[in-house]
Amino acid sequence: MLVDTLIDKKGSSILLLDIREQAVFSDYFILCNGDSDRQIRALTEAIIEAAREKAGLRPRGSEGEAESGWVLVDFGSIIIHLFSRDRRDYYNLEELWSEAHVVLRMQ
Repeated sequence: MLVDTLIDKKGSSILLLDIREQAVFSDYFILCNGDSDRQIRALTEAIIEAAREKAGLRPRGSEGEAESGWVLVDFGSIIIHLFSRDRRDYYNLEELWSEAHVVLRMQ
């Protein structure tokens, strides 16, 4: 559902990682790129709205700002990272969580 929302809003380089064997604080990470601050903001708003409407979920919290090139939305069992390309390269979560199982990868 959340991946579909990111696709609908033209997010790119979507990666869904199963981190259950590596972490106790969450089950999945979703990583996604946005091409501009405006798109990252739209992706963030769409994710929050879709989670509320389709699953009755509200975020536990969020960090970052679209203008910084990184926004994290925490739904507990799913944590979503929305990045600009350069911030995603900088944080390099794919390397940090390289032992996680890749559930889905979309360019």
